[in-house]
Amino acid sequence: MSFLILALGILLLILLITLAKLNAFLSFIIVCLFVGLCNGMDVIAISNAVQKGMGDLLGTLIIIIGLGAMLGKLVAESGAAERIAAGLIKFSGKKNLVWALLITAFIIGIPLFYNVGFVLILPLAISIATRYKIPPVYLALPAVSALSVTHGYLPPHPSPTALVQQFHADLGLTMLYGFIVSAPCIILAGPVFAKTLKKYNNRPLESFIAPPKDEASLPGMFISILTAFMPVILISAATLTKMFFNTAGTFGKIATAVGEPAIAMLITVLFAIYTLGIRQGRKMSQIGNSLNDAAKDIAVILFIVGGAGSLKQVLTDTGISNEIAASLQNLHINPLLAAWSISAIIRVAIGSATVAGLTTAGIVAPLIASTGADPNLMVLATGAGSLFFSHVNDSGFWLFKEYFNLSIKQTMKTWSIMETIVSVVGIIAVLLLNYIIH
Repeated sequence: MSFLILALGILLLILLITLAKLNAFLSFIIVCLFVGLCNGMDVIAISNAVQKGMGDLLGTLIIIIGLGAMLGKLVAESGAAERIAAGLIKFSGKKNLVWALLITAFIIGIPLFYNVGFVLILPLAISIATRYKIPPVYLALPAVSALSVTHGYLPPHPSPTALVQQFHADLGLTMLYGFIVSAPCIILAGPVFAKTLKKYNNRPLESFIAPPKDEASLPGMFISILTAFMPVILISAATLTKMFFNTAGTFGKIATAVGEPAIAMLITVLFAIYTLGIRQGRKMSQIGNSLNDAAKDIAVILFIVGGAGSLKQVLTDTGISNEIAASLQNLHINPLLAAWSISAIIRVAIGSATVAGLTTAGIVAPLIASTGADPNLMVLATGAGSLFFSHVNDSGFWLFKEYFNLSIKQTMKTWSIMETIVSVVGIIAVLLLNYIIH
C-alpha cells in the first residue's frame, strides 16, 4: 500500500506541475496533504510535519544558498566571467577554443546559478563562434555540459547542497568526490560528443550575440578566478585538514573554522564585495542593490527546497520512507543505482533537475542507514539521475533551442543527448568511485 500511495503522490506532483502548470511549492504542499491523509494522518499532524520538514531543511541551507546567490551576482555583474573567458581563450589559441570555453564555464559555473551561467556563457560562445567561423553548437555544447555538471553535482548549487543536508553527507568530501566524477562527464559529454556536431551550422539569432565589453573595466584574471573559486578552496582545505592533520592545533582549528560552509561563503562574499565591487569603482549602494536582487532571484528556489523538505518529513512521519527502504533492501538493489533511477524517472516526467533530486531524497534517504551506502556518493548519484534526458518539459531545452535557432529534432540530438551522457557517465563514475574507496 505504501508504494501505491507514494506512486500516486508522485503522479499527482507531476500532473500539478506539468499539466496544471501549478507553482512547484504549492504542488509539494498539496501532495503532502494527499500522502498524509491517505496514510491516516490528521490535518494538524500534516501541518506540523510540513512546518518541521521545511524548517529543518531551510534552517541550515538558506545562508549557504543565499550567500551563493550573492557571490554569483557579483561575479556576473563585475565582468569576472568575461575576464576568465578572455584570458583562457587568449592562452589557449584558436585550436583549443572548445576546451578554453569549457574550463571557463566550469569555473564560473561553481558560484553562478545555472540560469545565470547559461545566459552569460551562450552569448559569449556565439560571439566567439561568429568571430572564428566555428559551428556555434560545436563550440557551445561542451561549455553547457560543464554548467550542467556543476548544477547537478557541486555545492553551493541548491539541489546538491540540499541533498548533502538530507543525506547527512560531508559538504567538503562531497565536493571533492564531485570534482572527480565531473571530469569524465564533462570530457565525454563535451569535447568528445561535440566532434559529432560540426554539421550543425544553424546561425544563432543576432540578438543573442553579446556586444564586447571594455576590457580595461574588467577585474584582473587572477582575482576573478580566486574569487570564483574561493568557496571551493576554503571548504576543500578544511576537509583535507581533517583527513591529514591534527585539528586540535591552532592551524587545524582555523582551517576547520574558515572551511565551515556558511563561514566560507560569508568570507568569500565579503572578499568579492571588495575585489569585484569597491575595487572596480562601484558604490556600496550599487553593490547593496545587486545583493538584494540576488536574494530575490532565489526566493522561488528556496520555496521549492522547503516544499521538498516538507514532503520528506511527511514520508518519514507516515513510515513510508522506511517501508520503501526495507523493500528495496530486500530486493538487493544497489542504493546508488536506486537513487539514480528514481531521480532519472522523476526528471524525465517533471523536467526540473532540482525538483527531481529533492523529491528523490525523501524517498531514498533511509537507504543510507539500512544499507551503509556512502552518503556523499548518494548525493552524486541522485544528482546524476536528476540530469537525465532533458526534453520539452525542461526550460533549459527551450533556451538552448532558441539561442541556436535549432529545430526540436535537432535540439533532441544535441542538448538532450548531452544531458543523458552527463547523467549516465556520472552514475558509472560514482559506482566506480564507490568500488575504489570502499
